[in-house]
Amino acid sequence: MLIDWFTVGAQALNFLILVWLMKRYLYQPVLQAIDAREKRIAAQIADATAKEAKATQEKEEFQRKNADFEKQRNEMLGKAADEAKAERQRLLDEARKAADALSAKRDELLRSDAKNLHESIVRRTQAEVFAIARKTLTDLAGVSLEERMAAVFASQLQALDSAARGRLAAALKQSVEPALIRSAYELPTAQRAVLQQAINITFSADIHLRFETAPEIVSGIEISAGGQKATWSIADYLSSLEQGVDELLAKPTAPAQTPA
Repeated sequence: MLIDWFTVGAQALNFLILVWLMKRYLYQPVLQAIDAREKRIAAQIADATAKEAKATQEKEEFQRKNADFEKQRNEMLGKAADEAKAERQRLLDEARKAADALSAKRDELLRSDAKNLHESIVRRTQAEVFAIARKTLTDLAGVSLEERMAAVFASQLQALDSAARGRLAAALKQSVEPALIRSAYELPTAQRAVLQQAINITFSADIHLRFETAPEIVSGIEISAGGQKATWSIADYLSSLEQGVDELLAKPTAPAQTPA
């Protein structure tokens, strides 16, 4: 069989032309399209990776900010709770102080009222005793209470112990001012003379006297000079009586015996 080299050559040339045409117009665009698609996919993957990293970063930032916010919220709540507790304690302390002050004021008022009542009772009792003594002396002895007061006071001066009488005598003799005689009521001239004589005799000196009235000295007489003084009054007896009554009231009452 004879080979037609011309035909073979033409076919080979056609094949080469076909290969070049396929490469030029078919394979090359396909490869370029594949390469472009791969680059696009790689870019999308890179973009997605960047977005994922950014999202992760934002998530971590959000979590950090949320943790900071939670910490600040807890701190603010704790601070608010402490301040509320401190304010509550302050209000309680103020209320307690106000209650204590009110209680103290109430107790003081009660003590003051009790003291005033006691003083009123004492003054009333002294006045009644004075009135009874005045009437009794007048009815029984025909003498005034002032006369008996002067006489009793003179005897009380005589009955002073030596130390007290010595101190009073020194004060009376050394004082440049007249000795002060105070009584609840103004003493008549006769009783003043009795007192003057009794004081001069008791202290062996001519003592100048000055007389004043002092309502607080109930039915009594007081002499004072140079910071020394001597007093006698019905109030002394009333004080003893009051002490005795208080002691009697303080004693427990014996239970009544049931008859068999």
